Amino acid sequence: MNDEVALRPVREDDLPMLEELTQNPEKAGEFEWFGWSDLRRWRRRWDEDGLIGPEDGTLIVARGSQHLGLVNWRRHPVTVPSSYCWEIGIMLLPEVRGQGYGTQAQRLLARYLFAHTTVHRIWAGTEVDNIAEQKALEKAGFTREGVTRATGWRDGAWRDGVIYSLLRTDPAAG
Repeated sequence: MNDEVALRPVREDDLPMLEELTQNPEKAGEFEWFGWSDLRRWRRRWDEDGLIGPEDGTLIVARGSQHLGLVNWRRHPVTVPSSYCWEIGIMLLPEVRGQGYGTQAQRLLARYLFAHTTVHRIWAGTEVDNIAEQKALEKAGFTREGVTRATGWRDGAWRDGVIYSLLRTDPAAG
């Protein structure tokens, strides 16, 4: 099996994996389980635009024919009215976490977004207790910017977050 991680568009036969990853608390994991949500979200979005649009998108993280999870991006406004940046996210299946695939996938997603859009800034946020994701972002070339207090609600409590960014001009962006 090919050990190289790749990103690819979502196929219709990937939808059950996306549903399982986001609707099953054991698959989502401690830092990605936010409660039950729209069970038809992935199907509706697939029917609408194949999960890639002008405001956001989702790609499958794969290694050979094996799907490992997903990466996504969302348009995020900045202070200049005509500008925006991308916020990225990742969810990997539990059995492949901790093997470096997240680092590779986030690096590939950043390169893809810099190559195919005009944004200058890509950012990602995670909880302060999600040390594995912080390490993955740092290994992917992102710079830690700071802590955001009480930025997310999960499991009955407000959680502090950590923001990371990568600029088009950063050495790791190339």
